[in-house]
Amino acid sequence: MRVFLTGASGHVGSALIPELRSAGHQVIGLARSDASAATIEARGAQVRRGDLDDLDQLREAAADSDGVIHLAFKHDAMIAGDLDGAAGADLAAVQALADGLAGTDKPLVATAGTAMLAMAGLGRAGTEDDTLPAGYRIDTENLIVELAQRGIRSSVLRLPPVVHSSLDKHGFVPILINIARDKGVSGYLGDGANHWCAGHTLDVARLYRLALEHAPAGSRLHAVGDESIPLRQIAETIGRHLDLPTASIAAEQAGEHFGWFGAMVALDNPTSSERTRQLLDWKPEHLGLLADLDEGHYFA
Repeated sequence: MRVFLTGASGHVGSALIPELRSAGHQVIGLARSDASAATIEARGAQVRRGDLDDLDQLREAAADSDGVIHLAFKHDAMIAGDLDGAAGADLAAVQALADGLAGTDKPLVATAGTAMLAMAGLGRAGTEDDTLPAGYRIDTENLIVELAQRGIRSSVLRLPPVVHSSLDKHGFVPILINIARDKGVSGYLGDGANHWCAGHTLDVARLYRLALEHAPAGSRLHAVGDESIPLRQIAETIGRHLDLPTASIAAEQAGEHFGWFGAMVALDNPTSSERTRQLLDWKPEHLGLLADLDEGHYFA
């Protein structure tokens, strides 16, 4: 299969390109810079120059492919506070990709997050059946599912807050580690009983491939290996490796201690992936988050 891949030079893309190539697929990666192009070529994929704002390029690339995996997102804009701009660009990119695939029954696998389920206040582990009518990045997820009505075998992977491995250089775990180093304490909010879910990068990459090959149209999938880890356990593991104390941070001090990341630290996001495992015969095989932290590569 000739696969067009956005976000090909990023964290998950670095594992997904070899995953796809080992299964016999040809990969064409979107690159917005010379550095990204060199990274993609080094991983054995072809390069197509462009970015998420070049909608004509996205439409044409999708039409030229046998299927699309959409990983890219304007994380720099999100971190800078332009949430609407980042989400709007993602929605427009998906619409352009869909225009190139409409009526072909070819696969389009796109990306969302399990964190949206934390906003629903479920009081239990979120499942693939849980949805929200609208909201930040939710509009794009809902569009992807609706594309099944346009002759596209669309599916969306909800990524957990933590996708971890030695390939993870900028995610939630490195941020927590950097904050602990800066503050001299590995912190958690309140009693630290809120939960994060997580998935190993290599398991996530395999799920993207399985979705490309087999996911039914309109599927929501959860790329979750660890379904529920108390944040206090994560903070304690980080503190142990850094030889720093672990401490509770009061809610009123969250902004001072964690900065913009305070809202993420408060996230309570237990999430089930049982339906995904059954649907695609996906079995996470790599280390869970706490065991991966104990490997030491995050602290090198």
